[in-house]
Amino acid sequence: MITAEKEKELKSFAADIRISCMKQLGTLGVGHVGGVMSICDLMACLYGGVMKIDPKNPRWEQRDRFIMSKGHAGPAMYAALALKGYFDPEELETLNRPGTRLPSHTDRNRTPGVDMTTGSLGQGFSSGLGIALGCKMKKLDNYVYILVGDGECQEGQVWECAMFAPAKQLTNVIAFLDYNRLQIDGTVEEVSGVTDFGGKFREFGWQVLDVADGNEVSRIMEAIDAAQADREHPSMIILNTKKGKGCSFAEDVFNHNIPVTKEQAKQAIAELKAYKAAL
Repeated sequence: MITAEKEKELKSFAADIRISCMKQLGTLGVGHVGGVMSICDLMACLYGGVMKIDPKNPRWEQRDRFIMSKGHAGPAMYAALALKGYFDPEELETLNRPGTRLPSHTDRNRTPGVDMTTGSLGQGFSSGLGIALGCKMKKLDNYVYILVGDGECQEGQVWECAMFAPAKQLTNVIAFLDYNRLQIDGTVEEVSGVTDFGGKFREFGWQVLDVADGNEVSRIMEAIDAAQADREHPSMIILNTKKGKGCSFAEDVFNHNIPVTKEQAKQAIAELKAYKAAL
């Protein structure tokens, strides 16, 4: 249970992350608004309240790691990193431009604070488990946090990961599923028919925690606390999120990778600033 003061701080941080995301996407003129906005509350919790990190020493061996397996949501991670001091926030406006350190999908070799480069969907999950196994072999006292998408869970590689983590007793892994129910070709149910992700991960031997409102920071923090309390299983936290959360022009329409006009970005930023001021 977090204090009211901490909850307000995390909500404010999440609003700042969303504002920074809209600045990035508005400058670029296009982007994955839905899947970026749906995870900003998680980014606020991890980088503002949970993870053991040192922005001045991004490769500190004892740090917690975060793996963005659903790599198209990279702008949300970039926003959190910039706001925490890994690099100048002004650099965010170079998103996906020639010569940028902030490519469309996260790249460990370019961006300070990125622990693993995103590959094809599913590969980030595998990479994260490999990193977790390495940390365990080194006897590091840390966690590896991994974010996967619901559409991403249609990759067979994800289910190989589901088997691997319990088999290797990777109790230092806490994964999150961004369950916003939409992907590029429609709803997750329409595309694959599989929706009981929690039941499947539980059968493979994971502790599964379901957060009914995955955009509510207090509920996310409670789930992470419960995951950390279980030292016998890897944990999967299912976040029931809203695609485009906090961005009025994207919340109630189907969207994946969409154009973003400067006017839309300006309006969204104004709304987010008003929300933050009212906290």
